[in-house]
Amino acid sequence: MALLQRLFDAIVDGKAQLAQSLVEEELGAGAEPLALVSETMIPAMDEVGKLFQEEEFFVPELLLSARAMKAAMAPLRPLLAAKGAKPAGVVVVGAVKGDLHDIGKNLVASMLEGAGFEVIDLGADVAPEAFVDAIRERHPQIVCLSALLTVTMEAMRSTIAAIKTAGLRRDVKILVGGAPLSERYATEIGADGYGATASDAVTLARRHVGLSN
Repeated sequence: MALLQRLFDAIVDGKAQLAQSLVEEELGAGAEPLALVSETMIPAMDEVGKLFQEEEFFVPELLLSARAMKAAMAPLRPLLAAKGAKPAGVVVVGAVKGDLHDIGKNLVASMLEGAGFEVIDLGADVAPEAFVDAIRERHPQIVCLSALLTVTMEAMRSTIAAIKTAGLRRDVKILVGGAPLSERYATEIGADGYGATASDAVTLARRHVGLSN
Protein backbone atom coordinates (compact mmCIF):
# COMPACT_ATOMS: atom_id res chain seq x y z
CA MET A 1 0.00 0.00 0.00
CA ALA A 2 2.84 2.39 0.84
CA LEU A 3 4.39 1.79 -2.58
CA LEU A 4 1.09 2.52 -4.30
CA GLN A 5 0.75 5.81 -2.43
CA ARG A 6 4.30 6.70 -3.40
CA LEU A 7 3.47 5.92 -7.04
CA PHE A 8 0.35 8.09 -6.84
CA ASP A 9 2.38 10.93 -5.33
CA ALA A 10 5.22 10.55 -7.83
CA ILE A 11 2.83 11.00 -10.75
CA VAL A 12 1.05 13.96 -9.15
CA ASP A 13 4.40 15.55 -8.30
CA GLY A 14 5.75 14.95 -11.81
CA LYS A 15 8.66 12.71 -10.79
CA ALA A 16 9.04 10.60 -13.93
CA GLN A 17 12.08 8.50 -12.99
CA LEU A 18 10.68 7.70 -9.56
CA ALA A 19 7.26 6.81 -11.00
CA GLN A 20 8.80 4.35 -13.45
CA SER A 21 11.03 2.72 -10.83
CA LEU A 22 8.06 2.32 -8.47
CA VAL A 23 6.04 0.62 -11.21
CA GLU A 24 8.93 -1.75 -11.87
CA GLU A 25 9.18 -2.44 -8.13
CA GLU A 26 5.44 -3.15 -7.93
CA LEU A 27 5.62 -5.50 -10.91
CA GLY A 28 8.53 -7.31 -9.32
CA ALA A 29 6.40 -7.82 -6.22
CA GLY A 30 3.65 -9.39 -8.31
CA ALA A 31 1.29 -6.45 -8.84
CA GLU A 32 -1.34 -6.79 -11.56
CA PRO A 33 -0.53 -4.34 -14.42
CA LEU A 34 -4.13 -3.35 -15.14
CA ALA A 35 -4.82 -2.77 -11.45
CA LEU A 36 -1.83 -0.45 -11.20
CA VAL A 37 -3.19 1.64 -14.07
CA SER A 38 -6.85 1.72 -13.10
CA GLU A 39 -6.54 1.90 -9.31
CA THR A 40 -3.49 4.13 -8.82
CA MET A 41 -2.18 5.80 -11.97
CA ILE A 42 -5.40 7.04 -13.56
CA PRO A 43 -6.68 8.33 -10.18
CA ALA A 44 -3.37 10.20 -9.86
CA MET A 45 -4.00 11.94 -13.19
CA ASP A 46 -7.57 12.67 -12.07
CA GLU A 47 -6.08 14.39 -9.03
CA VAL A 48 -3.78 16.40 -11.30
CA GLY A 49 -6.79 17.54 -13.33
CA LYS A 50 -8.60 18.53 -10.15
CA LEU A 51 -5.61 20.54 -8.93
CA PHE A 52 -5.45 22.29 -12.29
CA GLN A 53 -9.15 23.16 -12.14
CA GLU A 54 -8.64 24.56 -8.65
CA GLU A 55 -5.67 26.62 -9.94
CA GLU A 56 -3.22 24.92 -7.63
CA PHE A 57 -1.49 23.46 -10.69
CA PHE A 58 -0.66 25.25 -13.92
CA VAL A 59 0.53 24.12 -17.36
CA PRO A 60 4.14 23.34 -16.27
CA GLU A 61 2.87 21.05 -13.50
CA LEU A 62 0.46 19.36 -15.91
CA LEU A 63 3.27 18.67 -18.35
CA LEU A 64 5.49 17.22 -15.62
CA SER A 65 2.70 14.96 -14.34
CA ALA A 66 1.87 13.81 -17.87
CA ARG A 67 5.55 13.01 -18.43
CA ALA A 68 5.64 11.02 -15.19
CA MET A 69 2.53 9.10 -16.24
CA LYS A 70 4.11 8.32 -19.60
CA ALA A 71 7.28 7.05 -17.91
CA ALA A 72 5.24 4.91 -15.52
CA MET A 73 3.34 3.40 -18.43
CA ALA A 74 6.51 2.35 -20.29
CA PRO A 75 7.09 -0.96 -18.44
CA LEU A 76 3.36 -1.67 -18.38
CA ARG A 77 2.49 -1.33 -22.07
CA PRO A 78 3.96 -4.64 -23.29
CA LEU A 79 2.38 -6.48 -20.37
CA LEU A 80 -1.02 -4.95 -20.98
CA ALA A 81 -0.79 -5.69 -24.71
CA ALA A 82 0.12 -9.31 -24.00
CA LYS A 83 -2.97 -9.66 -21.81
CA GLY A 84 -5.17 -8.09 -24.48
CA ALA A 85 -6.13 -5.14 -22.29
CA LYS A 86 -8.08 -2.59 -24.26
CA PRO A 87 -7.61 1.20 -23.98
CA ALA A 88 -10.42 3.41 -22.72
CA GLY A 89 -10.86 4.49 -26.33
CA VAL A 90 -8.97 5.63 -29.40
CA VAL A 91 -8.47 9.36 -29.96
CA VAL A 92 -7.02 11.18 -32.96
CA VAL A 93 -5.54 14.57 -32.08
CA GLY A 94 -4.02 17.32 -34.19
CA ALA A 95 -3.61 21.06 -34.65
CA VAL A 96 -5.61 22.08 -37.71
CA LYS A 97 -4.29 23.23 -41.09
CA GLY A 98 -2.25 26.42 -40.86
CA ASP A 99 -1.67 26.20 -37.11
CA LEU A 100 1.91 25.32 -36.15
CA HIS A 101 1.40 25.66 -32.39
CA ASP A 102 1.41 22.31 -30.66
CA ILE A 103 2.00 22.90 -26.95
CA GLY A 104 -1.69 22.76 -26.09
CA LYS A 105 -2.26 19.81 -28.39
CA ASN A 106 0.69 17.96 -26.85
CA LEU A 107 -0.68 18.55 -23.37
CA VAL A 108 -4.11 17.23 -24.37
CA ALA A 109 -2.50 14.17 -25.96
CA SER A 110 -0.43 13.48 -22.84
CA MET A 111 -3.40 13.89 -20.51
CA LEU A 112 -5.58 11.62 -22.65
CA GLU A 113 -2.86 8.98 -22.73
CA GLY A 114 -2.56 9.29 -18.98
CA ALA A 115 -6.31 8.70 -18.71
CA GLY A 116 -5.96 5.37 -20.49
CA PHE A 117 -6.74 6.33 -24.09
CA GLU A 118 -4.78 5.22 -27.14
CA VAL A 119 -3.73 8.49 -28.78
CA ILE A 120 -2.91 8.94 -32.45
CA ASP A 121 -1.12 12.30 -32.64
CA LEU A 122 -1.13 13.74 -36.16
CA GLY A 123 1.00 16.73 -35.14
CA ALA A 124 0.50 20.34 -36.23
CA ASP A 125 -0.68 21.94 -39.49
CA VAL A 126 -2.86 18.92 -40.25
CA ALA A 127 -4.95 19.05 -43.43
CA PRO A 128 -8.61 17.97 -43.27
CA GLU A 129 -7.80 15.02 -45.53
CA ALA A 130 -5.25 13.73 -43.01
CA PHE A 131 -7.90 13.64 -40.29
CA VAL A 132 -10.23 11.79 -42.68
CA ASP A 133 -7.53 9.26 -43.51
CA ALA A 134 -6.75 8.71 -39.82
CA ILE A 135 -10.41 8.06 -39.03
CA ARG A 136 -10.65 5.52 -41.84
CA GLU A 137 -7.44 3.75 -40.86
CA ARG A 138 -7.56 3.85 -37.05
CA HIS A 139 -11.32 3.88 -36.29
CA PRO A 140 -11.20 6.29 -33.32
CA GLN A 141 -14.20 7.10 -31.18
CA ILE A 142 -13.02 10.70 -30.73
CA VAL A 143 -11.23 13.35 -32.79
CA CYS A 144 -9.68 16.36 -31.01
CA LEU A 145 -9.00 19.49 -33.07
CA SER A 146 -6.72 22.21 -31.73
CA ALA A 147 -6.20 25.82 -32.85
CA LEU A 148 -4.29 28.59 -31.12
CA LEU A 149 -4.77 31.34 -33.68
CA THR A 150 -7.97 33.16 -34.63
CA VAL A 151 -7.00 32.90 -38.31
CA THR A 152 -6.86 29.11 -38.15
CA MET A 153 -10.19 28.61 -36.37
CA GLU A 154 -12.02 28.30 -39.67
CA ALA A 155 -9.88 25.27 -40.51
CA MET A 156 -11.82 23.47 -37.80
CA ARG A 157 -15.04 24.11 -39.70
CA SER A 158 -13.54 22.82 -42.96
CA THR A 159 -12.13 19.75 -41.17
CA ILE A 160 -15.52 18.88 -39.72
CA ALA A 161 -17.06 19.43 -43.15
CA ALA A 162 -14.51 17.09 -44.74
CA ILE A 163 -15.25 14.39 -42.17
CA LYS A 164 -18.96 14.78 -42.90
CA THR A 165 -18.44 14.68 -46.68
CA ALA A 166 -16.43 11.47 -46.28
CA GLY A 167 -19.42 9.88 -44.58
CA LEU A 168 -17.59 9.47 -41.27
CA ARG A 169 -19.24 12.11 -39.10
CA ARG A 170 -21.53 9.68 -37.31
CA ASP A 171 -18.57 7.45 -36.46
CA VAL A 172 -16.75 9.95 -34.24
CA LYS A 173 -17.28 12.58 -31.60
CA ILE A 174 -15.38 15.77 -32.43
CA LEU A 175 -13.96 17.87 -29.59
CA VAL A 176 -12.34 21.26 -30.17
CA GLY A 177 -10.12 23.47 -28.05
CA GLY A 178 -7.69 26.36 -28.12
CA ALA A 179 -7.26 29.88 -26.81
CA PRO A 180 -9.53 31.75 -29.28
CA LEU A 181 -12.41 29.27 -29.13
CA SER A 182 -15.65 29.28 -27.19
CA GLU A 183 -18.57 26.96 -26.53
CA ARG A 184 -20.64 29.05 -28.92
CA TYR A 185 -18.15 28.68 -31.76
CA ALA A 186 -17.88 24.93 -31.18
CA THR A 187 -21.64 24.62 -31.53
CA GLU A 188 -21.65 26.86 -34.61
CA ILE A 189 -19.15 24.66 -36.50
CA GLY A 190 -20.88 21.43 -35.52
CA ALA A 191 -18.44 20.06 -32.92
CA ASP A 192 -19.66 17.74 -30.18
CA GLY A 193 -17.86 19.52 -27.39
CA TYR A 194 -15.48 22.29 -26.37
CA GLY A 195 -12.74 22.05 -23.79
CA ALA A 196 -11.11 25.17 -22.38
CA THR A 197 -8.35 23.10 -20.78
CA ALA A 198 -6.63 19.75 -21.23
CA SER A 199 -8.50 18.50 -18.18
CA ASP A 200 -11.79 19.46 -19.84
CA ALA A 201 -10.76 17.46 -22.90
CA VAL A 202 -10.17 14.36 -20.78
CA THR A 203 -13.51 14.80 -18.99
CA LEU A 204 -15.36 15.13 -22.30
CA ALA A 205 -13.53 12.20 -23.87
CA ARG A 206 -14.31 9.93 -20.94
CA ARG A 207 -17.95 10.98 -21.02
CA HIS A 208 -18.22 10.26 -24.74
CA VAL A 209 -16.92 6.70 -24.30
CA GLY A 210 -19.25 6.08 -21.38
CA LEU A 211 -16.78 6.38 -18.51
CA SER A 212 -17.62 8.19 -15.29
CA ASN A 213 -15.41 11.05 -14.09
